[in-house]
Amino acid sequence: MWSTEFTVALVLVLVTGTAVGVTRARLRRVPHPQGLSGRGLELMETAFLAGGPTRVAVTALVRMQQEGRVIVARSGLVTVTDPAPRDAVEAALIDAAGPGRQQDADVLRRQVARSAAVQEIGDRLADRGLMRRPDRHRAVVRARRVMGLALLATVVLGVFAMVDWTDRTFNGRYTGPPPVFPFAVLLVAGVVSMVATRPDRGRVTPAGRRQLSMMKEGGAWRPYDVVAPVAALTVLGALALEGTDELDEEMRAALTARQLASSSSASSSSSCSTATWCGSGSDSGSSSSCGSSSCGSSSSSCGSSSGCGSSGSSCGSSGSSCSSGSSCGSSCGGGGCGSS
Repeated sequence: MWSTEFTVALVLVLVTGTAVGVTRARLRRVPHPQGLSGRGLELMETAFLAGGPTRVAVTALVRMQQEGRVIVARSGLVTVTDPAPRDAVEAALIDAAGPGRQQDADVLRRQVARSAAVQEIGDRLADRGLMRRPDRHRAVVRARRVMGLALLATVVLGVFAMVDWTDRTFNGRYTGPPPVFPFAVLLVAGVVSMVATRPDRGRVTPAGRRQLSMMKEGGAWRPYDVVAPVAALTVLGALALEGTDELDEEMRAALTARQLASSSSASSSSSCSTATWCGSGSDSGSSSSCGSSSCGSSSSSCGSSSGCGSSGSSCGSSGSSCSSGSSCGSSCGGGGCGSS
């Protein structure tokens, strides 16, 4: 009887559909909704929301450089002159510089981007409903793939059921209705469920995009939580929201000087696999991964100011989009996301 095949298909679709619904509910859950803060978001939170972990690392480095607490040579070598951190991100940067207080800017960027201090910023933004957690997004993607396999199994079971019905009918052992209709109804219901539970594109939520939009309106944004000259505040605000394009040519050259050499030598020790937030940002899609490189690499990592443009990768751009399926460990479509 084809009822056996239908029962198996029904159970598969119900179980996998429930798994998709549960994982999607977890993705959309906001533990601590606080509403939008207008233009009052902190500097590092703004950098993370607009450009991901890498931009936070670059913003911290530039802030210390603007305050005269680090020296960034044009060659890309960073020297820490003031080892007293003012927040957890700076502490991670100073720690990454090592006992000699010197390190390549690209290595610092990657290590700081993966640090617990920076990762916790993403967690806070997610708890407020401004970003979506990449690990939960990956769980939804995996659940949807399993459900897709269940729908494929439904088609196969339907074919077997139809063959069995045809054989029984031809031999005069069964004259009931064909099993096409119940299998078709189940298949359509499954497809509709897949469409309805499709995860939102990008790691930044609609609330997060509204937050960024408010901060970009009305002229240059200046961080309220930084004590610095007005000129430095303008630079830091533009950097956090727009990326390194807002920096002068000499600073950009210093940040990228040793990028290629350091990324190849440090990739084995700076994998994104230890970080929840691999690379994300405004409109970032979620399948950001750094592959063999690391979270903060400008040339082959995510969390940058420009988008990947691939459907499976996410970069942290303030205005570009990279679709869904965030995961650390797959390649960032096309080989890189640019710099932060």
